[in-house]
Amino acid sequence: MRRYGPAVLLALVGAAILRVSLLSELYLRYVQAGLRPYLVVSGAALVLLAVAVAVVARGTAVPQTDDGHGHSHSHGPAGPRVAWLLTLPALALLLFPPPALGSYSAEREAARRAAQGVGTFPALPSGNPVDLALGEFGSRAVYDSGRSLKGRTVRLTGFVTRDGDGTWYVTRLLVSCCAADATTAKAEVRGVEAPPVDTWVTVTGTWHPEGEPGSAEAWPPVVDATSLRRVRQPDNPYEKR
Repeated sequence: MRRYGPAVLLALVGAAILRVSLLSELYLRYVQAGLRPYLVVSGAALVLLAVAVAVVARGTAVPQTDDGHGHSHSHGPAGPRVAWLLTLPALALLLFPPPALGSYSAEREAARRAAQGVGTFPALPSGNPVDLALGEFGSRAVYDSGRSLKGRTVRLTGFVTRDGDGTWYVTRLLVSCCAADATTAKAEVRGVEAPPVDTWVTVTGTWHPEGEPGSAEAWPPVVDATSLRRVRQPDNPYEKR
C-alpha cells in the first residue's frame, strides 16, 4: 500500500475537485462560475497523474534490506507518513463539502463606507417590484444623489443576519474571484419579523432613506418590507462584485 500512497493522494484530490466542479454546482460556494473549466481540467489532470504514478509504482521493484537479524525490510518511494494527512481535507471535500459562507463571515467584516463615489445612477427599469441585487441596492441607496430608489418597490434576496440589539438584515456576500475575497452587502429590514439567522429569504418593500448620500448615516440602507418569503439557497449564493 505504501508504494501506491502518492497515487492515492493524487486521485483523492482530483476526485474531490471533479466532485464539486464537474458533477455538481458545489464549486459555486467557493469560486466564480467562470473558473469552472479550470477546476475541471485540474481535477482531471490530477486523476490522470494518479493513474500514471500508480503504473510507474507497479513496475518498480521495492528494494529489500537486511537488518542484521535475518529480517528484511522494504523501502519504497512512498514519502513521509505525514503526507497522508492530506487525505483528510480531500476526503472532507469529496464526502462533506463545506457550506457557503454565511452570517458569521458577514458579521466579521466591518462596514467601510466613505463619501467617495456619490453621483447620479442610471434610472431603474420600469415596473414594480424591480428585482435588485443587494450590492446594487446598497450602492444606489448610499451613493445615488439622484435618489433613483425613491418611490420604487424593490425585491431583494439574501440570507438573514442579526445585530445584538435585534436589528436584522437581508445579506449577501459579494466576490470578485472566490470566497476568500468576499465582502458584505446588506439591507436593514423593518416591518416584518425576522426568520432564523442564515435563512434565505426574498424581501419585497420600499427604500427608507437615511442620511445624506455618502454619509455614515446612509449605511446600511433600510427597506420597509411589505412581504417576506422564505426561499431555497440559490445554486450560486454569491453576487459578483
